[in-house]
Amino acid sequence: MRETTGEQRSLVSAVASGLGRTMDADEAVERLARLLVPAVADWCLVTLVEDDESRAPRRRLRDVGWWHADPARRELVAAYARERIGALVPGSMLMRAIDSGEVVHVHDAAVEALDRVLAPGPARDLVERLAPTSLTVAPLKSRGRTLGAVTLFNGPGRPPLAPDEVASVVEVAATAALALDNARLYRRQRDVAATFQRTLLTAPVEPEHMQVVVRYQPAAEAARVGGDWYDAFMQHDGGTMLVIGDVVGHDVEAAALMAQLRSMLRAIAVVTRNSPADVLTLLDAAVRTLQIPALATLVVARVEQTPEERAVGRTRLRWSSAGHPPPMVVGADGAVRALDEHRPGLLLGLDPDRERVDHETVLAYGDSVLLYTDGLVERRDRPLRAGLDDLRAALARHAGRDLDDLCDTLLAELPGGPGEDDVALVAVRLHPQDRPRPAEAGPVAVPPDAPPEPA
Repeated sequence: MRETTGEQRSLVSAVASGLGRTMDADEAVERLARLLVPAVADWCLVTLVEDDESRAPRRRLRDVGWWHADPARRELVAAYARERIGALVPGSMLMRAIDSGEVVHVHDAAVEALDRVLAPGPARDLVERLAPTSLTVAPLKSRGRTLGAVTLFNGPGRPPLAPDEVASVVEVAATAALALDNARLYRRQRDVAATFQRTLLTAPVEPEHMQVVVRYQPAAEAARVGGDWYDAFMQHDGGTMLVIGDVVGHDVEAAALMAQLRSMLRAIAVVTRNSPADVLTLLDAAVRTLQIPALATLVVARVEQTPEERAVGRTRLRWSSAGHPPPMVVGADGAVRALDEHRPGLLLGLDPDRERVDHETVLAYGDSVLLYTDGLVERRDRPLRAGLDDLRAALARHAGRDLDDLCDTLLAELPGGPGEDDVALVAVRLHPQDRPRPAEAGPVAVPPDAPPEPA
């Protein structure tokens, strides 16, 4: 049945709408196959060119999408899709369309034409069973690139495509190719952004009797990067600085601002050897002087110990917060307490002249400290206060787990998998200093100029 011009326009519109709603190329291809069948063909295959510059000029092809108007024959098409690319010989209609960028049309005797370009084996046998009488291969071209091709097959009950239908297929292919190219560019941006984020979130310091675990879980949407970050490093006197932060905003811009704040904070803390509140004060002043357009919440904490405190097994945590969710301390007995402040500090970037305050708490061997960003506890369907209650309950429930397992469990239970916001964690567990470092804590990792551990 010939399509009217109005039906052809409707098909182009449906392809643009259906493929424009996803940034996943494989999903877009599957949608394309189902839109084309039975509108212009009895069955079809959609092929993508592997996006790998290192393989040029040899290109790798994948049959990603397929569909048949007859449900009983869809398994045959799926099997043919698995076999076809590996069985193609030079000069195939598919490669001619991809190489030339032009439509290749076989008006009749399609089985015989396919037999000539397929090596003997399962692919040929499947073609015999599918029995197409005509086929059309339309390249998927966008922005000067050929991204793949769509191969349309018709059987004896349907005539080969007429010239006006081929023109319609070319228009549909151009629309689909633009959507696929947008998905390709999105994927490349996402991969670059993720690489950028990984270079910033470096491995934490691991002092002799302190286990440090970090996690970063990106959001399910956007470019999968954002302004959340963790950090753990040593000052020259042996104190361990812990940082958790969240720049207001999303995507690459927030990640770039985060990179500036993280680097400045590290430099200030290492060079000045100041307390957390002083570090935050200096960072706030630097943000104003350098006119960095950033607002952020963060906690800076320092694990410290004098020789006298070491002798009695006592460690102190000193911290200061810039409007960030409170750190949690989990005792070896499973008791959980939030390090709430009576007067929470302002966000970084609001008022550099506002005084910042240090707070202290005493830690014992076996205690764990968790710093986290709000993506762990806050969602549209769960307010912050309820999320904090859920976090306390989860920490009490899983307090006996190894620290790595504890962090993984929190990420699995609380946000419900990758969700609306990024999640960053830094967790610390203190181990007894009068016995060897436990195996689950992993190897010691400290800078070369770190002061030696007392005997």
